[in-house]
Amino acid sequence: MKIFVKNMVCGRCISAVENIFNDLNIKIKNIDLGEVETESEVSEKDLQFLEELLQKTGFERIKDSAHQLIEKIKNLIIVKISDLDIDENFLLSEFLSSNLNKDYSTLSKTFSQNENITLEQFFILQKIEKVKELLLYNEFTLTEIAGKLGYKSVQHLSSQFRNSTGFTPTEFKKLKIHNRKPLDKV
Repeated sequence: MKIFVKNMVCGRCISAVENIFNDLNIKIKNIDLGEVETESEVSEKDLQFLEELLQKTGFERIKDSAHQLIEKIKNLIIVKISDLDIDENFLLSEFLSSNLNKDYSTLSKTFSQNENITLEQFFILQKIEKVKELLLYNEFTLTEIAGKLGYKSVQHLSSQFRNSTGFTPTEFKKLKIHNRKPLDKV
């Protein structure tokens, strides 16, 4: 049985969800971001307990196919950005279409109708949150960050960053409060 879980965005989320399933003695066959495959069917009673425990921990069971697809899209984007291997020729449409075996216009329409934001806007906001994180860690120069996240130039990154946050990357680094958002809240 496959159970889809909203707000799983990292390895720690996988561990937290795995612990919830273990607490309920639900045997897991496979677990990935946003998706848990159990070894057998789960009773309605256990599903209710599962939903309660997931919600207490900030997760949510996804029941309909549109929201399952949206969660898969979000997870693909978050993982792609966290890998820091986006080149300047990266096309979001090709990436999502090939990974989900669906036409991009269908993906885009489903996402926009349910999230009140376009796929491209979501992708940009996720990249901006990653830029914030990398700026605070001070591991990479702005030029290196731009290259790792597929920006054609530092100016392009800075412009998008300013449009999104109201600050230049340099101004952001100087702030005392850094207003980062959890990835599942972007």
